[in-house]
Amino acid sequence: MRWNHWSSESIGVALAILAAFGFSFKAIFVKLAYAVPQAVPVDAVTLLSLRMWFALPFFVLIGLHASRSAPPLSRGDWLTLSSLGLLGYYGASILDFIGLGYISAGLERLILFTYPTLTVLIGVLFMGKTLQRREIAALFLSYAGIGLVFFHDLEFSGESRAVLLGSAFVFASSLSYALYLAGSGAMIQRLGSARFTALAMLISTLATQLHFLVTQPLSALRQPLPIYAYGAAMALLSTVLPVFLQSAAIRRIGASRSVMIGTLGPMLTIVFAWWLLDEPLSSGQMAGAVLVLAGVWLTSRRR
Repeated sequence: MRWNHWSSESIGVALAILAAFGFSFKAIFVKLAYAVPQAVPVDAVTLLSLRMWFALPFFVLIGLHASRSAPPLSRGDWLTLSSLGLLGYYGASILDFIGLGYISAGLERLILFTYPTLTVLIGVLFMGKTLQRREIAALFLSYAGIGLVFFHDLEFSGESRAVLLGSAFVFASSLSYALYLAGSGAMIQRLGSARFTALAMLISTLATQLHFLVTQPLSALRQPLPIYAYGAAMALLSTVLPVFLQSAAIRRIGASRSVMIGTLGPMLTIVFAWWLLDEPLSSGQMAGAVLVLAGVWLTSRRR
């Protein structure tokens, strides 16, 4: 059956699967960039700076289009946008890129996927929400699964300090993204998802470039061609396209189903990391992945 005869629901499912593929490749591109042979390997700040530069034109165009007939933002709106942009796209990304220098792509993706359970905990601790039994079970499953994969990485890497350090950075990234999600709902309702995402990305890009200018010489942007290729691939295939594919999927099948389909991401990352990066694959790692995804599924289910 040709795609133009598909139902809206079928198209939504297909878009959500494509978004999961795009997001799952981000860690692969980062690890491949770190492995490019050169005298001084590319660092996390430079790689993130390149990714943001390549993504910038798309978000400038989208932001201008979404803001054409929209009312101007107040000072409070800009303050909230700045805080959320720093948390969601700058803070979470830089912490994640640093963490990937120490741990496997598979473990990184599973730790990042704790953000739904962390968002629930933030709501309980700071927004007066109650913790349901299903959510308690989700927390237990998610962190038990991460524990299995964590010990898998300890066993195969032989460098416990590196695994601990990398896991801490990626968990901080997941927490930063969860704070962004918990605080972004009201702004998305006010501004619309396209305008909010584009403006938050622009603020994040500015913060990233300031970080780069403070910590790196401009000559650090002079990289081998493969680094530019991986940066562009991250920007287009793992940032711009999946963000809007996911938004389109949510419009057709809803946020809950989109999140559930998105749980394919960690499994895809583990398989691609085994295939493309020669990362070891074990039954314990797969069992941990299944536990984490079960926890995400419980968290995102409709009540």
